Amino acid sequence: MKKHSGKSSWPKLDTRRGREKPARSAAAAAIQTWAADRSKLLLGPKISSGSNSRIHRGMYGEQPVAVKIMHAPVGDDDDDVQGRRVVEAQFDAEVSLLSRLRHPNVVRLVAVCREPKVYWVITELMRRGTLSAYLHGREPYSLPPETVIRLALDVARGMEYLHTRGVVHRDLKPENLLLDGGGRVKVADLGTSCLEATCRGDKCSSKAGTFRWMAPEMIHDKRCNRKVDVYSFGLVLWELTTCLVPFQNLSPVQVAYSVCVRDARPPLSPSCPPAINSLIERCWSTEPARRPEFKNIVSVLESYDRCLRQGLPLVPLPEPSPSPLASLLGAFKIRSCKSTTRSSKAGRRVHAYDLC
Repeated sequence: MKKHSGKSSWPKLDTRRGREKPARSAAAAAIQTWAADRSKLLLGPKISSGSNSRIHRGMYGEQPVAVKIMHAPVGDDDDDVQGRRVVEAQFDAEVSLLSRLRHPNVVRLVAVCREPKVYWVITELMRRGTLSAYLHGREPYSLPPETVIRLALDVARGMEYLHTRGVVHRDLKPENLLLDGGGRVKVADLGTSCLEATCRGDKCSSKAGTFRWMAPEMIHDKRCNRKVDVYSFGLVLWELTTCLVPFQNLSPVQVAYSVCVRDARPPLSPSCPPAINSLIERCWSTEPARRPEFKNIVSVLESYDRCLRQGLPLVPLPEPSPSPLASLLGAFKIRSCKSTTRSSKAGRRVHAYDLC
């Protein structure tokens, strides 16, 4: 990956028009509307980096900002061409989605800039960095339940908003959750996000997320819906209760195998209130239909927050009631010995650390 010099000399912005494909028209409109005034942008030190991007502190006029710089491969071989397509698609997705989102728990877009092979996304600066850095700089199991609930509520509210707008994040993890100066969590990095209607199709069957937080159906390349984010939230909530990395003793490929074949999950915190652990297990259920909606998660977490403030015990999230028709059919359902054996194996939970 090429390093950006950070100097004040800027490449010319490519303003040629008429080359945008129809599928990128929304992103093109957002880029035009949110085009950065480069004379107002001052680039500061790097604060983090990824496989094809870097994030710098900066100033946009009088406002502190985070500047995400994405570099596309410049070669002509097949890998470079494919790499450019991936970077362009991530940039287009992030810009077109962020430009339409306004919520206290979703990072706010400030401006964008598109240049040949280089893409800039300028957002509000989240001064306290990632939730990942916040958690993994602490002693294990050190967050009190009150703090766990407060941070989890921020994430759940941001995700509920995204889902009401039809957006599936697909890469929800602490590295993509940011803390502002007041300790509020905001959902960020929508580069691999998509609209749920699209995620039901073949376009979003690729592995867009990260194995440690990825739902089994995504690992299997099956069609997915918004419930993949609920699964990932279960892992995020687990991290809040433990301050540990899930499956930390396994490689990403081992995690994928353990989750899909062994139905493995990280061991629950013994010091965490059982009601919170119950919510975690509901969220990371193998069956997407058994995972709660974020609307319900927010409601439950709000009730937990009230109970903790009043010194009352936490009550686990109730299982959803089956419809009368489903109950009637279930009463008369006859299971073969073979199917019963298979379901009993699928229901057996394995801790990932038992696989090492």
